[in-house]
This record gives sequence, C-alpha cells and structure tokens, in this order.
Amino acid sequence: MIPGRLPGGRGRVVVIASVVAACAMLAGLLLTPVLMFASGGLLSMTGSACAAAHGGTAGQPVASQSAANSIPADYLALFQRTGAQYGIPWVILAGIGKVESDDGQSTLPGVHSGANAFGAAGPMQIGIGGAAGNQWGGAPVHPASEQVSGVATDANGDGVASVYEPADATAGAAKYLLAHGVLDNVQQAIFAYNHLESYVQTVLYWAGLYARGGYSVSPVTLDSAPDCLPGAGSAPNGAVASAIAFAEAQVGKPYLWGGTGPDAFDCSGLVMMAYRAAGIDIPRTSQQQWAWGPRVSASQVQPGDLVFFVGSDGTEAAPGHVGIVIGGGLMVEAYATGFPIRIAPYRGRDPVGFTRPWAHPGVAIAAAAAGTR
Repeated sequence: MIPGRLPGGRGRVVVIASVVAACAMLAGLLLTPVLMFASGGLLSMTGSACAAAHGGTAGQPVASQSAANSIPADYLALFQRTGAQYGIPWVILAGIGKVESDDGQSTLPGVHSGANAFGAAGPMQIGIGGAAGNQWGGAPVHPASEQVSGVATDANGDGVASVYEPADATAGAAKYLLAHGVLDNVQQAIFAYNHLESYVQTVLYWAGLYARGGYSVSPVTLDSAPDCLPGAGSAPNGAVASAIAFAEAQVGKPYLWGGTGPDAFDCSGLVMMAYRAAGIDIPRTSQQQWAWGPRVSASQVQPGDLVFFVGSDGTEAAPGHVGIVIGGGLMVEAYATGFPIRIAPYRGRDPVGFTRPWAHPGVAIAAAAAGTR
C-alpha cells in the first residue's frame, strides 16, 4: 500500500522477477491478459441479488493445482474465505500475499514484527507509518473496540486488530482494495496498493496462475431466470435478440484472455461469438471492432450495441475493452481474471463510444431474423 515502494524490499522483487523470467513463455501468456483488462463495474440489475444468484459477482475461482501447491493450506483457506466475505476474487488477495511476504513465509523486516524501511508491516505489508503512511489506522496492534480511520480489522474475533495476524491483515487488504475500486478497475486498485506497474503485473501473474482451476458457479440458463436477464425482448430485431441471448447465457463463466468459448471468454471474444451465434461475423479484437463500427451516439444506444472503454491497454482511438449493451444502462461483459462473466452498468464509467454491428454496410440480416421483437 505504499506508493512507489518496492514490495517487501528489493530482494523480494528480484526473486519474483526471477520466477517470472524463468517462466517467460507462460508469463507472457498470463501477463498479456493483464493488459487487456479494463475498468468494469459492480454487478447491477433490476435485482442485483437475482443476478448474483445466477452466476454474477458471487462466483469465486476454484483453486488451481498451482495454488494448492504453492500457497500454505491455512493461507489458501484464508484468502478464499476473505474473498467470499468481501465479494472480491480471492486470487487477487493471494497474488498480493505472494508478492508481499510469500504468504507470510518471508523473514524480511516488518513481516512478523516492526516495519520495513518504508513503514509497511505484516504479511500483506500494510502501512503503519513512515513513508507508507498509516493505512492500517491506529497502532499496529490495538484493541478491536478502538475507533480508527484505516483498514484495521479484527477478522478472527480475538478482540485485537493486529497487522501481523494473517486474518486481520488479509481483511484489511480486502477493505483497501474495495475502497480503491477493485470491482471497477482491478489494475487501478492494485496500483493504489503499490505504485509500480511491475507490481500490478506480478500480482496479476500470480492471480492468473491461481485462477486456472475454473469457477464454482453454474452457467445461467435463460429459461430459468427470464426476469433477471433483460435485453432480448426489447432488441431491435431477431438477430440482435439472438446475440444478447447468447451473451447472457455465458454469465458466470470465467474470463480467459484469448478465450472465445465455449467454456471461457475474453471481452471481445464474447462479443464476437455472441454476434456469430446470430449469424453476423464481426472482427476479433476490441480495437478492430471499434474501427469496424458503425458508430452511434450515446443518445441513440439500443440493446445489441457495443460499448467501448479505453482499458489499461487501449486508447480512445483504439479502446481495449468492450461489452454488449442489453438495455437499462447495462451490458454483459467479460471483465478480468478472477471475475466471472457478468452483467454490469456501463454508465458512469466513461465509455469511449458505441457501435452497432448489425447495421454495418457489409452485414445482411436474414429475413427471418430481421423482424422486431
């Protein structure tokens, strides 16, 4: 949580960098999707609880074999429990725990007592003073009844909030990530934790490695929850209705960079396959989809239109993230590692703009699909 500091000291960064370098080809595959993530949004529908019950943000990644092999069992259970409690992917917490203290196994200063040179302490290296500031709030160890302005938490219920206690520290890290918008922008929240792009990439490298075990959620079936899945009924034509229905049927499945289904998707892969299911071929990447158009104004947006965002790897001229509009200010999106495909708002997230794939001059909609719904 210390802007500009090296996590846990320079030595650990070198160690982690060596691990990543040793796995160069794998890391290349996993770090690239990090750059494809974009600002997202909290799951929000007419009934958000209904949406969550059908595979929204309630889903958590299943631990991969890599997670089981490299994270101590007590820490793995702690990360999973805390992630579920605070509604954020446990793999993000686990990635931070790995980089900051090797899941509490590091003997560097500040992990088990005192603070490092920047004023960070505990297994999650939360600031308790010095250059880090007191992000924890109050003394490093204080009565849980003491009111502080920080993330200090008594997660294990022992009456003490201790930055050195794994459960308390992990809960504090979760609160910090939520306060810095992890549900809206994963990279931004991790960057707030430590202002180094290399830190963000390394945390998400581990998160991606830990999340490759799939998800503990069930795919949505449209006939089981028609009131929870808007859009298809108000689509401008049958082809768009089919595209929306396909996208909504993927809610709850995992994000996978480069994924085009059927089990996992990235943002542009989901959009492409949704329109392909409707008999309309569109380009593969978000940048190509944006350029392909045609553009529509925000005031004319309809269900089935694509909504674009800069994303961490894009620009306004070549946006890096895309979702498919389903109406009511909502979209279906494949957001990021650790998050299942979800329904989320696009308003208030500074979209770059919108396009209407089915209206492209090169698209011919079959007569059977052209009728309005």
